[in-house]
Amino acid sequence: MSIIEFDNVRFSYDGKSSAIDGVSLTLEPGSFTCVIGGNGSGKSTLAKLSNALLVPNEGTVTVKGRDTRDAANRALARSCVGMVFQNPDDQIVAGIVEEDVAFGPENLGVEPREIRERVTEALRMVGLSGYEKAQVAKLSGGEKQRVAIAGALAMRPDALVLDEAGAMLDPSGRASLLRLCDELNADGLAIILITHFMEEVAHAQRVIALDGGRIALDGPASHVLAQDEALTRLALEPPFPVRISRALQERGIPIETAVNEHALVEALDNLYSRS
Repeated sequence: MSIIEFDNVRFSYDGKSSAIDGVSLTLEPGSFTCVIGGNGSGKSTLAKLSNALLVPNEGTVTVKGRDTRDAANRALARSCVGMVFQNPDDQIVAGIVEEDVAFGPENLGVEPREIRERVTEALRMVGLSGYEKAQVAKLSGGEKQRVAIAGALAMRPDALVLDEAGAMLDPSGRASLLRLCDELNADGLAIILITHFMEEVAHAQRVIALDGGRIALDGPASHVLAQDEALTRLALEPPFPVRISRALQERGIPIETAVNEHALVEALDNLYSRS
């Protein structure tokens, strides 16, 4: 069974213009999907529809087969699909790390002994073992974001949606967050990463580009990121390795289009080994 399925979904905040306009897609267990798009393209709205923070005006969103328009299914949707926002301060509710991570399971009515186990496991997964008694206010931005992720993981979700979760972090913090996403995905958690940092996109198995609330591009990262002209039309800058590949190709150098740094190094090695 798919985790999240959109069927011809439309959503409008004002009843006039559509933030999401006729979107259909399926997100599978264990997948790593990246959602990109310019400002106002519908990325955050898509994220909130994914775990029933919003419900469609038209069409259906189902989480593990349950229609989110039914109010009785929304708690299940929010426990199955964890959400992490851009600013961790917007979703941290307690002053002590372990209390914040325990907040979600407590609201689900989980037994205290299991809550302690979940908190310990979630903090281990995000690399914050030993921080149980730490004051959240004294943590760095990256550490706060990891606390927010631990809070979502303590709900034992099937998928984790990160809505520009690295936007307020420095490059080192974003790289650390991306490594964590890779590790969680390798352990079987579905990741939906919403980002405007194009260098992050190559980590995904699948890339969805939104434009005006509609899906403009959808496919493997290697396919979508190589469409530099289409990305430019969507006000998205192709990743650096793609730009370098194209610049070399325009100068008559027969190099393959590379969508990440590793592929670029490999393509250059292959080029020089033939010369």
